[in-house]
Amino acid sequence: MASVDMTRQATAPIPFGVHFVASEQFRRLFREGMALIEETATYLEGAGRAEARALRRQAALAYATESMRLTTRLMQMASWLLLHRAVADGEISLCEARSEKSKVRLTNAEPGEVVLTDDALPPRLGELLARAQRLFARIKHLDLVLATGEADVVFVAAQAPLTQVNRLQSVLL
Repeated sequence: MASVDMTRQATAPIPFGVHFVASEQFRRLFREGMALIEETATYLEGAGRAEARALRRQAALAYATESMRLTTRLMQMASWLLLHRAVADGEISLCEARSEKSKVRLTNAEPGEVVLTDDALPPRLGELLARAQRLFARIKHLDLVLATGEADVVFVAAQAPLTQVNRLQSVLL
């Protein structure tokens, strides 16, 4: 991933979005998201399929519904992560990402009313659902911060103390 040039303009603030997508925190989030997608696909195509066959009819229907919701949520997260990685890699600008973002909707695929007890579904599916929901909540929060936090900027680290000194001088002199 491309790094943000912290020296390009000593007085220019860096928008949070640009700073974040170039950060190690974003890279960890990206790896975590992609690993969860791969892990879920492996489960649903393998052990999950076998577990679903062993379920009673109503539990099998709930399994199918929840696995579709899980897949939808994971694909939304993958789209969001890939879009922001493209910004970090310099493939697209933050402005282009905002325009593309309209195609990436982070909608809550909240579980419907489940009449079955939690133990009716395979425990592994429940674990994947919970992990995906936590990751989705984090991404949705970041999306909100990135969308509304453009006015909040991160100043270049070397410039922050100088700015404070200049402010003090202007007030005291």
